[in-house]
Amino acid sequence: MSTARGARARARIEVTAAIKDEARSQLAAEGAAKLSLRAVARELGMVSSALYRYFPSRDDLLTALIIDAYDSLGETAESAHAQVAGAAPRERWIAVCVAARRWALEHPHEYALIYGSPVPGYTAPETTIPAASRVGLLLIGILRDAYQGKGVARSRLPAELEPEAKRMAADLAPDLPPEVVTALVAAWAQLYGLIGFELFGQFNRVVEDRETFFRHAAGQLAHGVGLVFPQPTGTAVEGPGGSGS
Repeated sequence: MSTARGARARARIEVTAAIKDEARSQLAAEGAAKLSLRAVARELGMVSSALYRYFPSRDDLLTALIIDAYDSLGETAESAHAQVAGAAPRERWIAVCVAARRWALEHPHEYALIYGSPVPGYTAPETTIPAASRVGLLLIGILRDAYQGKGVARSRLPAELEPEAKRMAADLAPDLPPEVVTALVAAWAQLYGLIGFELFGQFNRVVEDRETFFRHAAGQLAHGVGLVFPQPTGTAVEGPGGSGS
């Protein structure tokens, strides 16, 4: 790469970062629904036509911000998990949940972008899926390690849910029992519900010691997906090849 081309590439990276930073400021001030390329260009002292060379539409800019947010959340969760990689699955699960909460409290507007109300007129493209999957894949990996090791506690599914449970398992984690995957999907929703309740004020005048409460709740979610270590008396725990209970 020539010196001139390298300088242009660096300049493009810097301008792209500046556009995203200004867009995040707009998210904080106005919300995603009011994000405007013209307003971003005006604040940066750019003409709109110049900004369009970086992001052809508002949706392109939103997509970039969404991917960045998911990746930042994923990196935070993965880093926290790496620090407890040798711990029992339950402790690893809680570490990931706590990291997700910490990231959300530090990045409330980005959390609202990815887990708040949908942006009117915007549909996230499939390019957001890899970044959006990072935390979920961590949790699936923790369950997989438990299932292949000491095992997980499994509860029976109602007959009417079995077809949907099998479909979810086939899509998300074919090597895990459908009842475990079903519990995981429910826990995933509850995790972000807990974080959202705290972030958006629903715990005001309800929960005061929120960190302690959240850690306990994360432990309950771990129990709900079958991570019961030590195993309570009378609980059936199965690994690969188990017969069920």
